[in-house]
Parts: sequence; C-alpha cells; structure tokens
Amino acid sequence: MPLERYIMGLFQDEDQVVETINELEQSRYKFVRVNMPIPSHKIMGALKVKKSMVGWFTLVGGILGFLGGFALAIYTATQWNLIVSGKPIIAIIPFVVVGFEATILCAVFGNILGLLTQARLPSYKWLKHHDPRCSGEHFGVLASCPAEQQDGLKDLFQQQGGEVRIFE
Repeated sequence: MPLERYIMGLFQDEDQVVETINELEQSRYKFVRVNMPIPSHKIMGALKVKKSMVGWFTLVGGILGFLGGFALAIYTATQWNLIVSGKPIIAIIPFVVVGFEATILCAVFGNILGLLTQARLPSYKWLKHHDPRCSGEHFGVLASCPAEQQDGLKDLFQQQGGEVRIFE
C-alpha cells in the first residue's frame, strides 16, 4: 500500500484558494480541508458545504422544553390542589410562563449539543497537519496523495501561486 502524503498550499489571496479548490476537485488528489485566518464567503461557496443541522437540534430542544415545562407545571399543580378563588387547578395562562422559560433553557442545551455533535468536537486530529501561519495571514489548503504523486500536487499548488509545505 502506498504511503499517503499530506501537502499544504499556503496562499495570501482568497481568490487563489478558490481556484485551487476548484482545481483539486477536478484532479486525482484528495482535498482534506482549508485553514482560514478569517471567514470567507468565497471559499465557503467553493467548498459547497451542506447546511448545518444545528438548527434542528435547537428546534427539538425548544419543543421538548416547552412540553416539559407545561408537564412540570401541570404535575406540580395537581400534586398540591390549591384552589384560589374558584380558578381551575390547571390554568393555561400561568403555565405559559413556565413553558416559555423551559423552552429557552432546553433550546440552548439543544443548540450546544448540536454544535458539539455536528462539529465533531472535541477533535485534535487536525493539529497533526496544521501550519501556524494559517492563524495570521495565510490561507492553507491541505490535500493528500500517494507518495509517488507528491511532485504533481506540489506543482499544482505552485502553479496557483502558493507556497508548499509537506507534512511527514
């Protein structure tokens, strides 16, 4: 089995990064990821990233919180039958406050859970192939290839105007 090499092209212009991503899609090399010092809509568009599922986690957490808040209020009201001025024991209007607060609480928990699961956090494997210059002024495009195709991938990055770093 051929040894796989990880090579990063370092660019200072995001347009070069977009061109490089498009070239990698049409080549035999395997695109791994992009490291960006700043968020870039151009690069995200070139990556064609699918929409996040975190919002669904938030929605489910909010619905469960609302139902749980109402259930808690109904349960506690039925346990202590405190009849006040002939009002019903299970009154909708006061329970809306409890349901609302539980909605917000559980939606936040759902959001955090969704963020952690969808982003696959914590993950430390990306540290193995990271260049510290990607935290300042460079965009890094990481790709992999078999060891015998290493020169071709280096040439691709250099043709696009990037500096090459090979990870061992």
